[in-house]
Amino acid sequence: MITSKDNETVKQAAKLVKSASFRRERGFFTAEGVRICRDGVRSGFSPEVFLYTPSSAEKYPDDFGEIAAASKKLFEVSNDVFSKISDTKSPQGFFCVFNMLDKQKFPYRINRRGNYLACERIQDPSNLGTILRTAEALGVDGVILSSDCCDVWSPKVVRGSMGAVFRIPSEETDDLPGYISRLSSDGVETFASTPRDAEDITKVHFDGGVMLIGNEGSGLSDEAVSACTKKVMIPMRGRAESLNAAAAASILLWEMFR
Repeated sequence: MITSKDNETVKQAAKLVKSASFRRERGFFTAEGVRICRDGVRSGFSPEVFLYTPSSAEKYPDDFGEIAAASKKLFEVSNDVFSKISDTKSPQGFFCVFNMLDKQKFPYRINRRGNYLACERIQDPSNLGTILRTAEALGVDGVILSSDCCDVWSPKVVRGSMGAVFRIPSEETDDLPGYISRLSSDGVETFASTPRDAEDITKVHFDGGVMLIGNEGSGLSDEAVSACTKKVMIPMRGRAESLNAAAAASILLWEMFR
């Protein structure tokens, strides 16, 4: 059992939780909790490291066995040590370190009849996690993320996505407007969600394409909107000026698949 918070494995795990740059530098990300760790394994990820408390192994014997069997290294840790790496209010005692390279690669060519989501400058990890969860639930074929979105591998995004981050193909780009412009030129329908001079989403016919969702406060950039073939809006009867980004994404994607 690891009982020291100064243990090198524990220190590395704690740093992966806190630092996006360290995650990208090392190529690893973390997941905490029984369901999320199990989802990772069932989605084809093999934990590089599995840290667990004795009580958690006793409480969830089947899940423990499944995750342990797939793990390259596993360590029993004390409750005190687990508190150093935990990012949740009620820890369940399961913590996995996964390799980003296990992530399914995004398709190099987008299917014109496929349905995709693009996110620009989404800053709230909870929003991005919910968006990914909704995208997977509705059958989105892939997600495109601008490089200035919050880190898709952050613990809050992984947890908020309820495992969707393991399964839905995603790709990051430093130039989202340019990426979308190229797709539009190739004949892919691209839809900018914006309240300005846009068509009612409920009246739009969809036969595949890419739906763009913008920043929580400022929406999509003018460059991203201009790169799209169509502009769509969610009709609202109340006095609210806008919707939460995750709520807006849910409505737009539902209409896309309706």
